[in-house]
Amino acid sequence: MYFTRNSDETFLFASAVGQHLLPGDTVLLYGDLGAGKSVFARGCARALGVRDEMASPTFTLMQPYKGKDNINVYHFDLYRIQDEDEFFASGLQDHIGTDGVSLIEWPQQADVCPERRIEIDILRAEDFDGRDIDINIFGMDDRKDKILMSLCRWESI
Repeated sequence: MYFTRNSDETFLFASAVGQHLLPGDTVLLYGDLGAGKSVFARGCARALGVRDEMASPTFTLMQPYKGKDNINVYHFDLYRIQDEDEFFASGLQDHIGTDGVSLIEWPQQADVCPERRIEIDILRAEDFDGRDIDINIFGMDDRKDKILMSLCRWESI
């Protein structure tokens, strides 16, 4: 478990994760409304070289961006979809686990679970500004230790 004191630290934490992401990776972002999923997505994207302003793509489901070395970054917000059938009917699943990095808010709405993924669960801490962050890494055994080492300054005691 990790702890960030405010949204700036959550952004930096996400940037530390983002430094290790490669095309084909997916970050699944779980948490209540206002927990910091969009802040986390922006932090990862910034580390991947995205310089565009990133608004939440709630009404478009997915917003594509270009990062450094022309890497594709796909920012999904699945909050408004009704079920996985609606998501799969959109065809947007074709962007997950392929030529870019996918950052997916509300993945449980479509039961998204690619093989190479990082699951991030963000919870508001008791002080409201802070966040408790749980991270689970799957299918990235070659990078898992490096990712976790880059996060040690935020480890909870």
